[in-house]
Amino acid sequence: MEVTKVINATRDFKIGEIETHALRGVNLSIEDGEFTALVGPSGSGKTTLLQLIGLLDQPTSGQVFINGQDATRLSRNQRADLRKGTIGFIFQFFALIPTLTAYENVEMPLLLNGTKPAERKARANEVLKAVGLSDRAHHRPDQLSGGQQQRVAVARALSINPKVILADEPTANLDTENGKQVMDIMQKLNKDTGVTFVFATHDPRVISYANRVVTLQDGLITKDSKVNGKS
Repeated sequence: MEVTKVINATRDFKIGEIETHALRGVNLSIEDGEFTALVGPSGSGKTTLLQLIGLLDQPTSGQVFINGQDATRLSRNQRADLRKGTIGFIFQFFALIPTLTAYENVEMPLLLNGTKPAERKARANEVLKAVGLSDRAHHRPDQLSGGQQQRVAVARALSINPKVILADEPTANLDTENGKQVMDIMQKLNKDTGVTFVFATHDPRVISYANRVVTLQDGLITKDSKVNGKS
């Protein structure tokens, strides 16, 4: 089953007289349960594509489907509702709220979705346990290492039971060991829960975890390959 499908998507940006063609007609389908890396050099379009899939941006032309629904036909509020119930995000700079504890950061998407208090508490504790941070639940971000903060971000993304989690350079601000721990956790969650992961990266360490690698160059997909021995 397709979690997301991008059809002939373009994305143009214009600053003054200068127009940039970030995507030039991209077609991509992501199936349920995939662990997919979007790779390419800076300026290749991988982050722009990730933002289109995450409904954080709209294509200049073309279509983006989420769970079979054409998101390009929805209003801004409708896209926000679809996003907050379907898509989890992991950002390069963690994007945790500094005044909240790990537990409260993970709980926040559930609050926004109107989840009842008892269910909220159970789910937040469940996903913190899944990323190995039950003993850090009441620590603020400044009391956590970079690797622990990114694991909180993974738990937050997972809290809403999303269909897909999107990660933009998830290990860029981590050392080798912490990056490996975060990728090991993401891979385990993918296998154990079936949640789809799509991550944009240029890090060979991260790419090595993928079971599918989609390569972009100058706003076009130049290669799309399944990795042998991985499923």
